[in-house]
Amino acid sequence: MIAPDCPNVYAAFAASAARWPDRDMLAVLPETADIYGIEAGSIRYAMAAAQVDALADRLAAAGYGAGHRVMVLLENRPAFFLWFLALNRLGASIVPVNPDLRAAELSYMVGHAEPALAVCIPTRVDDLMQAAQAAGVDMPAITPDAPLPRPRDGAQLARNEAAMLYTSGTTGQPKGCVLPNAYFLMAGRWYADAGGLCELTTDGERMITPLPIFHMNAMAYSLMAMIAVGGCLIALDRFHPRTWWQSVQDSRATCLHYLGVMPSMLMGLPASPEDTNHTVSFGFGAGVDPKLHADFEARFGFPLVEAWAMTETGAGAVICANQMPRRVGESCLGKPGPDLDLLIVDEAGNDTSGAPGELLVRHAGDDPRRGFFAAYYKNPQATDEAWQGGWFHTGDIVRQEADGSVFFVDRKKNVIRRSGENIAAVEVESVLMRHPAVRAAAVTAVPDPVRGDEVFACIVTDDPTPDLAQSITDWCLTQLAYYKAPGFIAFVAALPLTATQKVQRAQLKTMATGLLDDPATIDLRHLKKRGAA
Repeated sequence: MIAPDCPNVYAAFAASAARWPDRDMLAVLPETADIYGIEAGSIRYAMAAAQVDALADRLAAAGYGAGHRVMVLLENRPAFFLWFLALNRLGASIVPVNPDLRAAELSYMVGHAEPALAVCIPTRVDDLMQAAQAAGVDMPAITPDAPLPRPRDGAQLARNEAAMLYTSGTTGQPKGCVLPNAYFLMAGRWYADAGGLCELTTDGERMITPLPIFHMNAMAYSLMAMIAVGGCLIALDRFHPRTWWQSVQDSRATCLHYLGVMPSMLMGLPASPEDTNHTVSFGFGAGVDPKLHADFEARFGFPLVEAWAMTETGAGAVICANQMPRRVGESCLGKPGPDLDLLIVDEAGNDTSGAPGELLVRHAGDDPRRGFFAAYYKNPQATDEAWQGGWFHTGDIVRQEADGSVFFVDRKKNVIRRSGENIAAVEVESVLMRHPAVRAAAVTAVPDPVRGDEVFACIVTDDPTPDLAQSITDWCLTQLAYYKAPGFIAFVAALPLTATQKVQRAQLKTMATGLLDDPATIDLRHLKKRGAA
């Protein structure tokens, strides 16, 4: 476990390496090794400690230390974690880079973070060097094994910063979330102590995740939880539905992480006797289709524990449905624990008294920001706005019942307001995904001269015809209130998704706006009549 007085991430790791030197810390499955061209197998804690210390010594000898930021683009390779720990030992900060970013995004990130160095896979060295040149930042880019250049003059002042992670930037340029050591330590402690359905022991847990390790889920929760209990983290390059259960079996995983459409995709595969041939005791994540939740658990034999947190909140404000009794299939996030204060307010800031509203959170006690991000870098105004009135404004719409249970509704900016009715995009998407002809679906608002907003659905299917569009809306009218059914359907080749398979809402809205006048878009508004079903 992580000691109360542990100063930083590296110290927590070093303590676990000393306690469990012969246990696996990281593991690479052959499938992942083949994709990346790296060696398959396990890295034990003692071996990891030796590699981390050798790397930290290299960095220190080259002049890197407290106050420096280092961008790291290594995809989901285990080396990413070793760089994180080595930099942390020196008091330097890691800036993880999403490998899907391209020129304009990279140059913005380099110019904003002003790193002293970038470490990346060979195929991205030129991209990062060009981004630095475009940003006017003197930042060399090297591969992990290359000689380390001396850091430039004028490094940032030292701060208690372990990492800086960038938000998705759905409403403007991405924000840099400064994450202190306490953020990561608290996340590890929270997970190790959570108990209930997602109980972790110190007997040798093995967690498999297909999620990007450059996001907080893997960095703060997965890695730190395994460090806390002396467990092993198995990171895949990404989610592969057809080989997923083989990977779970081969990894000997005792728990797993999921997000987005993963459960829906797995439920779409043919049932097999091998569905329960695993050692998983729970899945931890968010976004399971409520209509599939119970069926998934019955088929695969373990609970999917839904939880809520954000990059900004870390474990300072987390809600998790890990205790009994459960509300399966209701988008229930569980009940807030004693360390969390929450408010649910309308647009005027008034308590909604049980109706859906925006979730406001803070850590209970004398330090309301304990466990949260430290600030948005170079953006004090955005930090102050997020903490307006002493509460962190999440932008998520939830509701809470009398027993304390919290239910997710949607992101505030994803709510479609049609003729005075609020429609959650995720609710419509969940229904669309159950239609047998729909491979993927995403919903957004488009302007309507009479009703304010109308529901616009972008759908991926193998048979894109007007007749199918009408049948989909007709079917939705049997499942939803008439006003929630799609008023427009556009068949698209693919949806705009993030690396974690979440819909990129800003890009979706732009796509829908462009498709609104496309002759191929089917106008179905005439079907939406009260009592139509």
